[in-house]
Amino acid sequence: MRAHTGQVALSAGITALGVLIVAGSFFLPEGGGYAQVGPSLVPRVVGAGLILLGALLIKESLTGGFDGVDEEAEAKLPIDWPAFAWVTAGLLANAALITTIGFILSCTLCYLLAVQGLRRAQGQPANAGTIGVDALTGALISAPVYWAFTKFLAINLPGLTGSGWI
Repeated sequence: MRAHTGQVALSAGITALGVLIVAGSFFLPEGGGYAQVGPSLVPRVVGAGLILLGALLIKESLTGGFDGVDEEAEAKLPIDWPAFAWVTAGLLANAALITTIGFILSCTLCYLLAVQGLRRAQGQPANAGTIGVDALTGALISAPVYWAFTKFLAINLPGLTGSGWI
């Protein structure tokens, strides 16, 4: 069995990211209010999960590699720059617009642009139907997330209005 260099590097990167997240969580305040759960809990859980996942991936990459992955064939695949640009535009638009148009609309736009990029990478044509479905799906995902955070967890996310519902 040989180690797959790219897979080991990816696995080590995931493990290192987990370590950084856990380490950074110790700089967050501990106060948790009524439930005694502070803002450091979720980063610690996520970081621990990434450390565990990274360790399992390292083991897998050192003992034969990820199942079904042919690194040599993947290395020869061309990069789909237009699809990459669509996904990147979605992420950048979300970051740039979230405080202006609110969480729901910015995340909907992010989803729409990212999915359009993925559709184009698969050779699917863009038309009004797919754009409409993607926009609706993005809204159906982002709205409940927004409401869960703002209404149930009392975490302030940028909204379009002051009502807390949009």
